[in-house]
Amino acid sequence: MDREGKIVPNATELAAELRRTVAGPVLTDGDEGFTAELAGFKTNVVHRPEVVVAITSAADAAAVVATANETGTPVRVLATGHGLPKPVTEGIVITTSRLKGVSIDPATKIAHIEAGCRWGEVIAAAAEHGLAPIAGASASVGCIGLLLGGGYGPMARTFGIASDWARRFELVTGAGEVVTASTTEHPDLFWALRGGKGGFGVVTSVDVELVELSTLYGGSVFFDAPEIDTVVRTWIDWTTTLPEAATTSAVILRLPPLPFIPEPLRGKTVLNVRFAYVGDAAEGEQLFAPIRAAGAVLIDALGEIPAANIASIHNDPTDPGPSFDRGVLLDELDGDFADAFLGAVGPDQQVPLIAVELRHLGGAVRRDVPEGSAVGGRGGAYSFFFVGVPDPSLFETVLPGVAEHVLASVQKWTSAENTVNLADGFAIPGSYEACWSPETLARLDAVRSTYDPAQRFPYGPGVKS
Repeated sequence: MDREGKIVPNATELAAELRRTVAGPVLTDGDEGFTAELAGFKTNVVHRPEVVVAITSAADAAAVVATANETGTPVRVLATGHGLPKPVTEGIVITTSRLKGVSIDPATKIAHIEAGCRWGEVIAAAAEHGLAPIAGASASVGCIGLLLGGGYGPMARTFGIASDWARRFELVTGAGEVVTASTTEHPDLFWALRGGKGGFGVVTSVDVELVELSTLYGGSVFFDAPEIDTVVRTWIDWTTTLPEAATTSAVILRLPPLPFIPEPLRGKTVLNVRFAYVGDAAEGEQLFAPIRAAGAVLIDALGEIPAANIASIHNDPTDPGPSFDRGVLLDELDGDFADAFLGAVGPDQQVPLIAVELRHLGGAVRRDVPEGSAVGGRGGAYSFFFVGVPDPSLFETVLPGVAEHVLASVQKWTSAENTVNLADGFAIPGSYEACWSPETLARLDAVRSTYDPAQRFPYGPGVKS
């Protein structure tokens, strides 16, 4: 029996029960397709739950939750993007990759997105109507996962956080009910789903409002290692003058000498400055001029682009692989920060990090929606995110110490509050509590208690995996 006094079936019995009520595939360890169904973007995170259920509808999700409630079994949801941050070794995992529909209503500028969709699919569908979603930087990130945590994108200063544009969620709650959450239906749940991340149920679809956008001035430029010190300092000063129509980030990349890397960058440490300006291309070019003038440019890939190509601004990797990352928010930066940052991760430092990124925030990010949302960290002026070399042998030994050193070097500028999509996984002690104010945390707990009273969807630090 479990702690609720229910008889807990073994994996075979649980799967047999689920197959009686679920239309989608139900798999246990050893079944063909089990491992592939559970694969996420981080290949070093390997899930081995008792059962995985590939739902094909909200009715499937409700049937899974009903069985989970009858048997006292925990449930977790694996969507389509970067996946669950920690290995799951018990209970049921629901996958949503078979929920693939995207439909655009150009009259209302609403996209209806099923839970198995990635942002690239929505960007492409919206572009056919001269519209664009306020999405993340990567086309391969799952729509639902990004929205539940808020979500910063390449136009964040102009249009705000991705979840600000969510208008309606459909989900199956921990109580097994299929409900709609919006400003008029279950508004407390709607508030929580925009930024509260997990522990509420299975989101099966979302409606998001789109913006009218066909083109923008966007892309990036690359600088070689000798230019990085000057360009980083220039970039920090330059961001203090930018209008809300402009969003930028700067990332130090340590690139391997591999054939798929463009020849001018191959085997080098470089700085990539990204830029998105929503407005006249000539104005955007003039705004970016101080960065172009700050150093000799290796590659210039900045110009007027279709909104359909917005993912090319960050050009994030799309292929799964092993990954180690950390992220925090930062307050306003200065020359002392540049000294500390470059002293820790600059081109003269031998650190096993392949990418170290600063994103300029502020602007529309700081303004909550009128009805309020659970998004944390709106006051952060910048985000700071870094990725270790993709060698799993270093993930438990070398990289945690490197991460601790790097984060300590910027502690003076680290914001008291983080945002959950940067900290998901909560590897840093106290990072869960830092993602929301105490008042927001208490309110999120209350919403979870209402819609998942048995804690069927465990979420947060310290939960059994």
